[in-house]
Amino acid sequence: MAARSSHKGTVVLVGTRKGLFVLLADPKREKWRAEGPHFLGQIVNHAVLNPATGTMLVAARAGHLGPTVFRSTDFGKSWKEATSPPAFPKISGDAYGWSVSHVFWVSLGHPSEPKVWYAGTSPHGLFRSDDDGVTWQSVDGFNLHPDRAKWLGGSQEAPPDGATLHSINVDPFDKKHIYVGMSSGGIFESFDTGSTWRPLNLGCAADFLPDPNAEYGHDPHCLRVHPAAQDVVYQQNHCGIYRLDRTAAGGKGRWLRIGENMPKEIGDIGFPMVLHPRDPKTLWVFPMDGTTVWPRMSVAGKPVVYRSLDAGATWQRQDKGLPPAQAWFTVKRQAMTADQHKSVGIYFGTTSGEMWASFDEGDNWQCLMLHLPHIYSVEVITR
Repeated sequence: MAARSSHKGTVVLVGTRKGLFVLLADPKREKWRAEGPHFLGQIVNHAVLNPATGTMLVAARAGHLGPTVFRSTDFGKSWKEATSPPAFPKISGDAYGWSVSHVFWVSLGHPSEPKVWYAGTSPHGLFRSDDDGVTWQSVDGFNLHPDRAKWLGGSQEAPPDGATLHSINVDPFDKKHIYVGMSSGGIFESFDTGSTWRPLNLGCAADFLPDPNAEYGHDPHCLRVHPAAQDVVYQQNHCGIYRLDRTAAGGKGRWLRIGENMPKEIGDIGFPMVLHPRDPKTLWVFPMDGTTVWPRMSVAGKPVVYRSLDAGATWQRQDKGLPPAQAWFTVKRQAMTADQHKSVGIYFGTTSGEMWASFDEGDNWQCLMLHLPHIYSVEVITR
């Protein structure tokens, strides 16, 4: 059953290994119902709704079409494939000799450009649409950058567990300023709408590289730019939790490892990162076991969210309502998000197919849905 375009309330889009599911709540978030699946049996890496136009985009890997983007302008009642989905032109001898394995991440452009979208792919590629997702063009400033292969170190594995371009963030205060994350590669930024790029990894550990202070080659897991505070950026990295504040003294371009303030028995390794929509000092993370074997599960089988109210100086454990033991799941990089309510709702989906939510900023948790397929992404919007 398709989601109804007349719905008023909270909408949660859940991308999974076997399709897209839509969770709908009333304006008070008290009553929930599930609709879908759309694209049953197909991989949905990411699904995002454009509040300005009502268009929903789904980054999918369909069995008969391969990696592509689907569009709906009626809230899921009908779908059409993009006329020209993200794809490297067939030119041999450079980055354009590659083919897209997955369209992994889709992001809205600047609010002043309501029909602009960006997409990140595997192998690492950046694409832009100026017509609300109908057609996509290569951002050649990145895809044909002379240092691109050096940045990436030759990695071309496919997500969800391999190399990809993700975490596309357009600066809300400057439409020409774009941040991207690359696993592997690091954080990069452009100040001219993607024509030129530079690495932004100073201060980040790189324990797996020969040079721990390398300029690039890092492995960010998730990058978030605060929507209301200029030049405040956070990332969950393979080597910790970091904050960048360019307005602070000495903060012009160096990351601070705020994850060192997490409890030592928990550590600061994980995949997702969630920011409070209004308060630039409040954020949430979902830690996972980051020991040497990297099991990619909750620490000791006890899932927990940690919140900081002071930009990472201190952290509070938030696990009331979550399984107390023997819960061996984790949460992927785009599978945790926040809504815009006065008491912010936090949502995450697990690798074991559970959807969890807190409607009091993490103090109490409840399970919204069980037995979904492996969850890749969670996005929320209030209509």
